[in-house]
Amino acid sequence: MIREIDTYQLIKLIEKEPINLIDIRDNYKFSEGSIFSARSIPSNFLLTNPDDYLEREETYYIFCNYGTTSKRVCEILAKRGYHVVNIIGGYTSYLEDSK
Repeated sequence: MIREIDTYQLIKLIEKEPINLIDIRDNYKFSEGSIFSARSIPSNFLLTNPDDYLEREETYYIFCNYGTTSKRVCEILAKRGYHVVNIIGGYTSYLEDSK
């Protein structure tokens, strides 16, 4: 089972401290808009070479458009020993909750 937070919790967390936030959508979607301070690492790159992007002792908050792909990516990365947290509802939910 993976850790998950909703976008309300994410917004509160971002207000308190800097976090490792990763947008796994493709570069085109990222260029249209993302959550402030998020790094763009498309899911195919992240899953192919996670050691190029992640440190095992850090925690990473991962999101996509709706939270479905990021949940699957988090499950895979967690099985490989990374500390990851899925953002429920993804960027779409963030846009609604940050209004």
